[in-house]
Amino acid sequence: MEERTQGVFIEKHGLKIDNLRMKQSDIQSNFDFFPIENGEDILEKTAERAFSRLSFTFTKEHIESVIKAALSKDESDNDRYVCACILKNAQTASEGKFPLCQDTGIANIFGWKKSGFISQKGECESLSEGARKTYDERKLRFSTSVPKNFYDEFDPKNNMPAQISLFTAGAALAPTPPFIKSLPEKSMGMIFCAKGGGSSNKTSFIQGTKAFLTKEKFTALMEEQISHFGTSACPPYTIGIVAGGLSPEQNLLTLKLATMGAYDDLTYEPNPNAFRDRELEEKAMEIAAKSGYGAQFGGSAFALNAVVVRLPRHGASCPISFGVSCSAHRNLKAFVTDEGFYLEKTVENPSSIEGFSDAVKFAESTPESDGSERKIDTSKGMQSVLEQLKGAKPGDRLLLSGKILVSRDAAHARWKKQLDETGKLPEYTTKYPICYAGPARTPDGCVIGSFGPTTAGRMDVYAELLMKNGAALVTLAKGNRSRQWTDACKEFGGFYLGTPGGIAALIASKYILSQEIIDYEELGMEAVRLVEVRDLPCFVVTDDSGDDFYENIKNKH
Repeated sequence: MEERTQGVFIEKHGLKIDNLRMKQSDIQSNFDFFPIENGEDILEKTAERAFSRLSFTFTKEHIESVIKAALSKDESDNDRYVCACILKNAQTASEGKFPLCQDTGIANIFGWKKSGFISQKGECESLSEGARKTYDERKLRFSTSVPKNFYDEFDPKNNMPAQISLFTAGAALAPTPPFIKSLPEKSMGMIFCAKGGGSSNKTSFIQGTKAFLTKEKFTALMEEQISHFGTSACPPYTIGIVAGGLSPEQNLLTLKLATMGAYDDLTYEPNPNAFRDRELEEKAMEIAAKSGYGAQFGGSAFALNAVVVRLPRHGASCPISFGVSCSAHRNLKAFVTDEGFYLEKTVENPSSIEGFSDAVKFAESTPESDGSERKIDTSKGMQSVLEQLKGAKPGDRLLLSGKILVSRDAAHARWKKQLDETGKLPEYTTKYPICYAGPARTPDGCVIGSFGPTTAGRMDVYAELLMKNGAALVTLAKGNRSRQWTDACKEFGGFYLGTPGGIAALIASKYILSQEIIDYEELGMEAVRLVEVRDLPCFVVTDDSGDDFYENIKNKH
């Protein structure tokens, strides 16, 4: 784990208490201080440490919210199981080797400069370099694709560029987060975020009008949009909803910041700039619970929190947006002064938090340990796997062992191109179940980097093409799929299995025995791999009759 300077606070470094509106006790309890050595670039160092910290550890508040869901008697067994696995994943990641999620995200940095802060040359360059160093040195996943031209792309192999937005406090495009107002005048406050593609893809935007601003109309809109989130972005979610905004850009930036925790301290009292609506937040949580999706495999733990923000607007328009932060809620507050920088504290040992041990026991005392789960072995070929799955119904939990293919978007596109040009798929595609995933880079001395499923629906366009050629008859991924895929399962006798999302560190450390790249190595994290797993937990989502778990939930609700 990263080194931390504990117990060094403002009085030792010359900051006067009377110049601070944030209480010293708040700084001591919520932030760690890091002094800056001569010659060090303070912004580069802040970004480097921030992304290192948030990629492997959660805040105490987030872990406590997951513990609460895992221990709640109101949640389903599957809810409690998934939440317990997320907690076990947090413990594994906190050891500093495997990041919390395989999608270590795009580096997002938002900063607000106070009036007394002396601007440094190359602020964006310094912050970007700090992020780049962490993604490289901590072996996080490189997820960005950079255009060669309008249609072709390449992997820059550094996860750059970072998304960086710096503002003057009080004059930003979106409302200034409340915690910024409490910082010393000679400082810059920041929020760092590793934003994965799955949760970003759930953002929706409506260019509405005043007509949406009635209780009935807006409630109906929330019911529609929250149900569309589905499970592919790894619930339980933090839900963000923003209505109003002087421009579409202000609305969407406010939404992003809301899902990052920037407005957790925003007042509920109406004011001209922005406020939260408690009643609508409670309604959003109620809608989420009633959706039936739960923490991925049915139940009521679809969301941990909701933030609903109302902004001023132009009389001719009312922009409205909806978005989520996934269960890998990787956001971190920070601020810099002349003396050094402060990072929001996270939990180095989640098992030390009250309730943790009782919560994870639920995963350890489930059918996985009593032998009642159906075990599937891939070693005897695809026909044998299909025979073993015969009779398994949506919602059944399985333990999968043996070799599986790992492939996702880019490799599927190449398979299609080969099939179009030659009439044949690579021979290996028909031999094994296919798991859609793109692992993080492999830490030294490990078999593989953090490994978790990616969104299944992106591969649905290949359903008939692959299945009628004997491939993709058993797939593993996360989230609900389209009618196109479920119909293909019915026609060709296929199964779709869901692997819990948000537990990538746990899967890499506990369930994967070996890996080798067998095709398209130049695709980086999207290369085709052959991976051997042992007792990998998964759920039947779609069976060979086309019966689908998520469609059944939708029909019930």
